[in-house]
Amino acid sequence: MRYDVVVIGASAGGLTTAVAANRFYPDKSVLVIKKEDVSLIPCGIPYIFGTLGSIDDDILPVEKFLEPLGVGVLTDEVSRISPNSKTLKTKSGKEIAWDKLVLATGSKPVKPEFPGAELEGVYTVPKDYHYLKEFHKKVGEAKKVVIIGGGFISLEVGEGIRKLGRDVTIVVRSRLLRNSFDPEFSERIEEKLKEVGIKVVHGEAERLLGDRNVEKVKLVDGRELPADLVIFSIGYRPNVELAVKAGLKVTRYGIWTDEYMRTSHPDIFAVGDCVEHRDFFTGRPHPLMLASTATFEARIAGANLFKLQIVRENRRTIGVYSTRVAGLTLAAAGLTEEATRREGFEVIVGYGGGPDRHPAKFPDTSTVTVKLIFSRDRGAILGAQVAGGKSVGEMVNILALAIQKRLTASELYTLQIATHPLLTASPVGYQIYQAAGDALAKLRA
Repeated sequence: MRYDVVVIGASAGGLTTAVAANRFYPDKSVLVIKKEDVSLIPCGIPYIFGTLGSIDDDILPVEKFLEPLGVGVLTDEVSRISPNSKTLKTKSGKEIAWDKLVLATGSKPVKPEFPGAELEGVYTVPKDYHYLKEFHKKVGEAKKVVIIGGGFISLEVGEGIRKLGRDVTIVVRSRLLRNSFDPEFSERIEEKLKEVGIKVVHGEAERLLGDRNVEKVKLVDGRELPADLVIFSIGYRPNVELAVKAGLKVTRYGIWTDEYMRTSHPDIFAVGDCVEHRDFFTGRPHPLMLASTATFEARIAGANLFKLQIVRENRRTIGVYSTRVAGLTLAAAGLTEEATRREGFEVIVGYGGGPDRHPAKFPDTSTVTVKLIFSRDRGAILGAQVAGGKSVGEMVNILALAIQKRLTASELYTLQIATHPLLTASPVGYQIYQAAGDALAKLRA
C-alpha cells in the first residue's frame, strides 16, 4: 500500500492533521493508523466518573468522522519506521509506503517506581478504553480513594469520584495546580474541593502498603492514609519510541520539531503530546500536553506538508488552560506571576472582579476574578488567570489572543467588545477592563 500522507495516531493531533491535510491538499491520499480499536475523547476521560453515564459516552467515532472526507483509517500498531525508504511496518505485517509521515503518538501516564506501586488497586489515567473500563468498575467497588498529584486530571477525576459518594483524598506535595496558577487561585480551588467533601493533604507519598491489595498510602512524614484504591496522576511522558528507533532527534521533552512541525527528517512531521514544546516568552522547552496545543500544531503541520506557508508556522507555545471543578471554573494563559519573577521579568499585576451578568440578579450570574500580568517596561501582557463561572472559558481565549499579539495594558483597557445583560458583564465593569486599568494606574505611579 502507498499513501501520500500517513498519520500515526488518531487522537486530537492526529485527527486534526488528517483533516487539515485533506483540506489543503485535496488531491492527496491520506491514511490514519490508530492502535486502539475504541478511541476516546481525551479531555472527557475524567468525566466518566460521576458526570457521564459511562465510558461509552466518551467514545470518539474516528471512522465516522474521517471516512466521509475520503481519509482512510487502519486499526493496527506501527512497529517500525524506515525514513530512508519512506516505509513503515505494522504488527500485523503490513508494509505501507508514504511520501509524508506525521507522528501523533501522544503520551502515557507516569507511574513511579516505589514500594507498593505494583499492588492491586493502583491505577493511572491512560487513554485506553479497555483499561478504563476495568478501572471504572473498581472505582464503583471502592470506598476510600486516594489520588496522588495536584494537577488538572487529579482534581477532575477526584470530583467525579466524589459525586459517586466515595471518600476522596488528594495528596499534593506543594499546592494544587501550581504550574498554571498563582497561590491565591490554588487556595480558592482547595476551598471549593473541601466544600464538596474532598480532603486535600499536603505531603509526599513514600510507599503504598498492603498484602495483595493496596490498603494505605504512607507519606514521607510518617502519616498513613487508608485507601482501597489509589490513583497516580503525576504527569505524562511523550510516546517517542518510534521516533527514537527511526533515528529522529529526540530530547527529554519529546520529538524535536521546527516552526513548521518538521522533525529532523524533512518529510516526517510530529504534533501533540509526543513533541517538545517551547515556551512563547523564553523559548525554553517545557512539558505542555493539551489537546488544544495538539490541534494548533496539527493545523500547522497539515498546512505545511507539501508547501511551506509562512503565515502558518508555530511561533512557540503559550499554554492556555481551563477546568471546572466543584462549581468553580479556572482558566489561565501565558506565564504566572511566580514564573515571570523566576525568569527575571519586572512586572505589574492588575486585578478586576465582579458579576458576569448585569444586573447581577440573573439566576446564572457568577462572580469573576481576573488577574493580568504585564511587563513593567512596555506594559505588554505576559499572563492571565481567571476564576468564576462558565463565562471564564471564553474570556481566557480573548486573553490568549492578547498574549499572542503582545497587547499592552493600554490596548486591553480600550478593547472594543460586545456586551449583553444575559451574556456578559456590564461594559462599565468588564473584568478585563478593570484589571488592565488597575495595571495602568500602577505603571504610571
